[in-house]
Amino acid sequence: MSTAAAAVAMNGPGVDRRERVVRFIAQAAGASHVEVSRWERLSGGAIQENIALDVRVEGGALAGEHRWVVRTDASSAVSVSHTRPEEFALLVAAHAAGVKVPRPLWLCDDGAGPAFFVMARVPGIAAGHRLVKDDALVPDRPLLARELGENLARVHGIAPPRPALDFLGEVPDDPACERVAAYRANLDALGAAGVNPVLEWGLRWCELHAPAPWPAALLHRDYRTGNYLVHEGRLAAVLDWEFAGWGDPREDIGWMFARCWRFGRGERVAGGVGMARDFLEGYARVSGRTIDAAATRYWQVMAHIRWAVIALQQAQRHRSGAESSLELALTAHIVPELEWEILELTQPA
Repeated sequence: MSTAAAAVAMNGPGVDRRERVVRFIAQAAGASHVEVSRWERLSGGAIQENIALDVRVEGGALAGEHRWVVRTDASSAVSVSHTRPEEFALLVAAHAAGVKVPRPLWLCDDGAGPAFFVMARVPGIAAGHRLVKDDALVPDRPLLARELGENLARVHGIAPPRPALDFLGEVPDDPACERVAAYRANLDALGAAGVNPVLEWGLRWCELHAPAPWPAALLHRDYRTGNYLVHEGRLAAVLDWEFAGWGDPREDIGWMFARCWRFGRGERVAGGVGMARDFLEGYARVSGRTIDAAATRYWQVMAHIRWAVIALQQAQRHRSGAESSLELALTAHIVPELEWEILELTQPA
């Protein structure tokens, strides 16, 4: 089957896009012939769209059968997320640093349509509600927690300056104060919908208790259960790099330890899958740095503030009429739980 014929055989809407993808792969792989036997949109990905491909390549260095993923923009978009070329650059940097990520293959940014990139498809399960509850999926929870810590330390081993990551912008002098200012601005932009005494309390607490910053590093900024794959009980790959940026490495740890990402297993602080001590042991083993309890609590407070601000923004998108969505409308229901956690964490020790 020719490249064009493979696209036509898929039928349905989006044939032109499929043809463009298959032709690009043939050219990038230096193949004489490419056949796609599977083109299937994967679940999840409200901001980006992931399409699973089963491919047979003839000719060139990659001759053989492959399982790949095409990642491109979904119909919705979030202005603060990175573009696909930027996310591809992040994957390249992470992969080179030994971070467990899908191997990035090629980027297509030819202007003929939305940019996309091709990466290896990694087997595994990402569903948080399953990973935290099913011991058959995670038979050795201390091991997985340590692997997650080790992997995050490798992410944080990527430090500025990095010319290939210049799109991340300037490195903040004081990441904690920069986050406080950003979230205050977010609440102000919401007007009456952003009036929230508990969040204001939390922001003021963060302002008064900000720890001395660590040297800036690359942050994933969404490193949590639900955004990594587990295969046969082991960490397989970290996904979704669209919010990465420079900052204090402990921000990522606070996000991972936030109660909202434990999926009902509150006693397992490390994303509901393991204990904090195991995660931090793995992190220290690779990074050579330890994080004290006060700094951990500080960045947990910041994580809950961040998620509450995002939830209010999502609800406002619906309430304002900008985007009618039941999902957006219901997002704000989590805010009281986040407020409670902020108040709990900011009590005197």
